[in-house]
Amino acid sequence: MTTQQHSTTTSNNNNADNNTTSNKDSRRNNNRVKHSALAAGAALAVVVSVAGAAPGAGAAASAAPTKPKLRLLAATDSVTVERWAEEPGVYLDLSTYVTVDDVPLEFKVTRKSYKDPVIAEQIFRKGGKTTAKRLPPGIVKDFAGLPGFLEVSFRNSAGQEVAKDKGTFCPNNASGRIRPDAPATSHFPEGCPTNPFTLGSVWGVEKGWATNASSIDYEKPVDLPVGEYTAKVSVGKKYRDLFAIPNDQPTVKVTVLPAREEGGGSSGGGGGGVGLTARSSAHQGGGHGTTHGAHGTHAAHGAQQSAPHAGHHYGPRGADMPTVPAFPNALVDRGTAHHLGDGPGHTDGSRVAPGLKAAAKRPTGRAGVPANVPKPDLRSLPAWDIAVTDGEDGDVPGKDYLAFSANVWNAGPAPLVVDGFRKPGTGLMDAYQYFYDANGKQVGYTPTGTMEWDPRIGHEHWHFTDFASYRLLSADQTKEVRSGKEAFCLANTDAIDYTVKNANWHPYNTDLSTACGEKNSLSVREVLDVGSGDTYTQYRPGQSFDITGLPNGTYYIQVIANPEKRLQETNLNNNVALRKVILGGTEGARTVTVPPHDLIDVK
Repeated sequence: MTTQQHSTTTSNNNNADNNTTSNKDSRRNNNRVKHSALAAGAALAVVVSVAGAAPGAGAAASAAPTKPKLRLLAATDSVTVERWAEEPGVYLDLSTYVTVDDVPLEFKVTRKSYKDPVIAEQIFRKGGKTTAKRLPPGIVKDFAGLPGFLEVSFRNSAGQEVAKDKGTFCPNNASGRIRPDAPATSHFPEGCPTNPFTLGSVWGVEKGWATNASSIDYEKPVDLPVGEYTAKVSVGKKYRDLFAIPNDQPTVKVTVLPAREEGGGSSGGGGGGVGLTARSSAHQGGGHGTTHGAHGTHAAHGAQQSAPHAGHHYGPRGADMPTVPAFPNALVDRGTAHHLGDGPGHTDGSRVAPGLKAAAKRPTGRAGVPANVPKPDLRSLPAWDIAVTDGEDGDVPGKDYLAFSANVWNAGPAPLVVDGFRKPGTGLMDAYQYFYDANGKQVGYTPTGTMEWDPRIGHEHWHFTDFASYRLLSADQTKEVRSGKEAFCLANTDAIDYTVKNANWHPYNTDLSTACGEKNSLSVREVLDVGSGDTYTQYRPGQSFDITGLPNGTYYIQVIANPEKRLQETNLNNNVALRKVILGGTEGARTVTVPPHDLIDVK
């Protein structure tokens, strides 16, 4: 088991069920988000009965505690799952949870640049004072969570060990309260980002909450034949020592059933256990099991929701499920949102993007941008998820295409807010960028181009033109040899850096179902929140580079944010990113080699 890349956390177990799914632009759907929430709801009811305590439990009698108290427990004593007919093994959610009490569990995970390693710090807060303790070097290598945290041993009915596994623990996984006086909502983000170019993340569990510690590696299902097994679950010794976790070793009975004739599915059974065997339909063209959806096919910021298919390539906003999911986000009811604001014990910023509902009418009066108004800072990430394909439906048969994933993100300190207003009788909207003060009051606006209706299958929504562009450059970076798509529907698919000022840890529009409008829309609002990025995987017809007839050799994929400089930003000097690629092979059998980008060795 490795990190559930698109594991999704729910601040309130019912909230994820409100998340609507859309297959538009093949943005990742959130079926797995819903499943995580349902699983958490069923399992945490058991957690409460196991760990339930009277209101006020956990409070120190004399001095306030300064460190979180962690325990591992199983929310159920049995789960029932089915094998997959087409792939060996099963995908297991053993419903094991890490409970947190006394004080929240919180981590800040960052890297200075792609030349620097990832650094993880545990954060402690007391009386308005914040201190940080760095975790041992090398223990955290990426932003997916704590590797090797969970250790699982499977024994058959004869008592013989037949399989062992280790799992990565993402503190932001599906979670919920274990006692009634715990905070009603969690202010921590949902999910651990797995975009290879993530720069900063925040992990955390509120006190009086529990978070799912079962992680599922869809690349490596557990190969258990049909039968009954006992799974013993424990926390790795280095983490028990590091966080003073008792050596609890709960056991869970696992019943493996044969695959159904018609594709298999999930079975729940055995004392209310939850078996996660059904893959999400995200690979069919919906959401970001990261879990955000991607565009382009808009398809995936976040977890890997579908098992791999041999010989088929997956990408975030691509025609299919992303290989590197980025950013999981269920829709969250923020409740009283008491956590918002910069102050003692609060790190998530004071400026929150306005609601996604567009203004009732286009702005009037003199357009203008006050000199001191906060603005977004759009930045490009280097391309990844790069592969040679023969195209998707609608491409020209017999040609070679270079497909890739690309992301433009917002480093803040203000969200990018763009409204479009319909030109009657046309498929065009006039677009306006809006500006807000620290209290969320609109203080300015400026015209910023157009939005256009894209009627193509897999799109069918409003695209904001000139948000980003892609080019394939020659080896000396002086000649443009191919150009790509420039119009997009904006969504917060990936958590790129949640440590920047005013980062919004709970963005609303995380897939195309929450923005981008319908054909009959009079207006739409598209928002790119601070700290989040929008990943497009260039797999749709007309998006990837046609490399048919292009000589073998070295090229650069160039990603440009705000190419026409129509959007107002704090900095226009960080809008371009390059990724080196080397083309080889012969026509019909082209190859691509992708050298590492500093320490990021991801193709």
